[in-house]
Amino acid sequence: MTTDDRGESHVAGKDDLQRAVEERVAEAEANGAGPVVNAEPVKKATRRTAAKKTAADAGTTDAADAPPAKKAAAKKAPAKKSPAKRAPARNAAASDTPVTAAKRSTAKKSAAAPTATEATPEPGGDDTETTVNPVVSPAPVAQPGSPSGAPAGQPEAPDPDPATPPTPQAPAQASGLSGGTTAGAAEDVTIQTFTDEDLRAIVEGWSRDPHRILGAHRTESGWAVRTLRPDAVAVAVLDEDGSRYDAVRLHGGEIYEARLPRQPGDYRIEVVYGDGSGGTTTHTVDDPFRWLPTLGPLDEHLIREGRHERLWEVLGAHVRRYETPRGSVEGVSFAVWAPNARGVKVTGDFDYWQARAYPMRHLGSSGVWEIFIPGVQAGVRYRYHVLGADGTWREKSDPLAFATEVPPLNASVVTESSYQWKDDAWLATRAEAGWHQRPMSIYEVHAGSWRQGLSYRELADELVDYVVSAGFTHIEFMPLAEHPFGGSWGYQVTSYYAPTSRFGSPDDLRYLIDRAHQAGIGVIVDWVPAHFPKDEWALARFDGTPLYEHGDPRRGEQLDWGTYVFDFGRSEVRNFLVANALFWAKEFHVDGIRVDAVASMLYLDYSRDEWLPNKYGGRENLEAVAFLQEFNATVYREVPGVVTIAEESTAWPGVTRPTHLGGLGFGFKWNMGWMHDSLAYAEREPVYRSYHHGQLTFSMHYAYSENYVLPISHDEVVYGKGSMLRKMPGDRWQQLANLRAYLAYMWAHPGKQLLFMGSEFAQDSEWAESRSLDWWHLDDPAHRGVLQLVTDLNGRYREFDALWSLDVDPTGFQWIDANDASGNVLSFLRYGAAPQAAASTAADAEAVGAAGAVEPAAPQGSALACVVNFSGSPHHEYRIGLPRPGQWREVLNSDAEGYGGSGVGNYGGVEAVAEPWHGQPYSATISAPPLGTVWFLHED
Repeated sequence: MTTDDRGESHVAGKDDLQRAVEERVAEAEANGAGPVVNAEPVKKATRRTAAKKTAADAGTTDAADAPPAKKAAAKKAPAKKSPAKRAPARNAAASDTPVTAAKRSTAKKSAAAPTATEATPEPGGDDTETTVNPVVSPAPVAQPGSPSGAPAGQPEAPDPDPATPPTPQAPAQASGLSGGTTAGAAEDVTIQTFTDEDLRAIVEGWSRDPHRILGAHRTESGWAVRTLRPDAVAVAVLDEDGSRYDAVRLHGGEIYEARLPRQPGDYRIEVVYGDGSGGTTTHTVDDPFRWLPTLGPLDEHLIREGRHERLWEVLGAHVRRYETPRGSVEGVSFAVWAPNARGVKVTGDFDYWQARAYPMRHLGSSGVWEIFIPGVQAGVRYRYHVLGADGTWREKSDPLAFATEVPPLNASVVTESSYQWKDDAWLATRAEAGWHQRPMSIYEVHAGSWRQGLSYRELADELVDYVVSAGFTHIEFMPLAEHPFGGSWGYQVTSYYAPTSRFGSPDDLRYLIDRAHQAGIGVIVDWVPAHFPKDEWALARFDGTPLYEHGDPRRGEQLDWGTYVFDFGRSEVRNFLVANALFWAKEFHVDGIRVDAVASMLYLDYSRDEWLPNKYGGRENLEAVAFLQEFNATVYREVPGVVTIAEESTAWPGVTRPTHLGGLGFGFKWNMGWMHDSLAYAEREPVYRSYHHGQLTFSMHYAYSENYVLPISHDEVVYGKGSMLRKMPGDRWQQLANLRAYLAYMWAHPGKQLLFMGSEFAQDSEWAESRSLDWWHLDDPAHRGVLQLVTDLNGRYREFDALWSLDVDPTGFQWIDANDASGNVLSFLRYGAAPQAAASTAADAEAVGAAGAVEPAAPQGSALACVVNFSGSPHHEYRIGLPRPGQWREVLNSDAEGYGGSGVGNYGGVEAVAEPWHGQPYSATISAPPLGTVWFLHED
């Protein structure tokens, strides 16, 4: 037995039901009462030789009530959903005894109007031969939440939600017709009735449960199949045996009903349409209103609770395939969350955008509307027509669309991935250790303007090869989720689950990421959960109410950007966003998620004159804090090796502190303070820099308060700020030298590095998303020198663990001299993590003093000295203190002639002697080049 979500322990489990079915099979066979209903199908030859019996012979009904005679057929009746369990027909026991059934005439039958409820006759006595009660569901149905479309297994018992509608083939009251019913079992059936108003609601699209009326249903005299077929000339129903039954119009010429003497099984609809030239065409199609929901009770419960971490597997548009007695059925299920809508219809290429044929059913308090439409294929476009709570119809794109049209078009597109990943080795390595103790050098890219016109697959070759040759470890893409306006750079997202179609299909993006992984490059994507645009066809006022956005404009609107702010206090909205982060990590194998505009989420008064305080009267957005904690905790739990990064521009405490310690839980935070201070210093003429020396040294006061990324991002080279090269003072040689010195200083500073595209070769013009980078600069040796420096910086960075192994540990940094403001020089040491202590040597074992044995000294990690000279003249015979004696090799000099510098250097290295200096026991004299940075590595 299993326990339901109310704590009760009487709900039958799969094993319990299986045992019950087996017991009933054995009992039926022992009593000779006939075969089990959901037996395996009997072959056609067997059906032809089955005994013909009339209803009067069977003794189950009066002769006057018997349905018209028809050729008998022993046919498998597929299992139907019961109130507690749904058993697949393939799991039922087979029987060698043919099913005894009333004959059905092959003549065409005319439909009649629905009437009142009729009670099912009681079965005969022990000595009376009875007709087997038919199983209700006409075909195997989808396993709840299964994107593969496998035939249904044994779902858990549904939550008895009073708002959950009954299934169309199995009304909630028809408990006596559950799968596994044996011959002679008692029935207690309530026949559903309806009114013209119910039919009008279906035709006009505001019915909350069209499946209650449409599809196959028991009537007072047999069965009826009702179907919605706008513009049809004639309609007929073909039951599982191929018998044909004409249908008549019930309402407005769009709903048709055919009366059948018994359950139709795996039926089809024959529809005749006018061809526009006086003729007709006939189509045989499946009926979307005979299928059970593709969401199960557990899915609905998790959606209500806001805890469905694989939300994309049940909402959106999914291609599904099922095996039925009449063959394979392929189609698309559509599901959308719109709890306040009065009606929802799906329309698209498959119905010529008429929005008349496919009203969706409302799945109770989960707020989800759903339908499965057979025959729809991948590649078709679609939208939802949503009747809002305000009585207004709106055309909406799917919030969980997995692909869209190329902007400015905005319809959603059904897609199905067939991509086979080849990055298993990368994923396994990624999960072994955190990125805090590994090298991380990030190349930030705007996919549309790196080389304009390239597709995802072309970027997979050109961009990845370029990043590998330049030595970066990661690519960070500015937002790739679909956005209508290119000038937003992707930061105003309308389709969070759809990669932008500007560069190809979702599988093309998978290929790009896979190609990067195979080349040893990680991929980070920018993610925008802070706000979304007000486009009327997207998330805004989705069901006629503030659904995704907060209802109070003091919290629900971002005035700076003219956008709506997500309602972080609503569990379903948080679920939408958290599941979206997991979607990118799991479906596209991204290695990092950088969250944009975190500060705008954390403060209720962010860029607002009027704001609504929190419940304690403060300006902190407590709901946003809880969301960010949930996002980080879930991503780190579910996807090993993925890192989260916050763009947070304030001093909010604990951004990278673990959630269980009260922090937001990010892996890293952009160090915006370092970026602003260091650029403000570097932009000044050297003669003035001595007065602002503290702008360089201040970063070390808080360098270990968080885990930092040092960002020189797209934000620093737009909106009149100029390129990195143009920020630097002086003539062109000085500008290039300043930029080289600054980059070498940045790579040596504690923290990971991020550099926006174009800065690696000193692009002269400011970045614009509408054109490619100025690649012609690489014809100039001076610009090629900057690119070579960045390539060497990345190479040395990966090689020397002193630059990354203790990035988040204060023991990995030590000032040599932070106070030489007059010389515009700062110097510091970086240390690598010490290797594990080696076993004691023989000499250590012999070193015994009066106090006993002397423990061998723990081995030291690597040591690297960095000297930055931001003055315009070299400093020769410049003495610096060093912690270790011996040779210190010059491993990088930004003033080297190969980079375009003046060539001032140290002839390969310097010797540290036992002369204390700068508080160190040793020292050496060096030459510090003008506007240059030099690295020295201690030789063991």
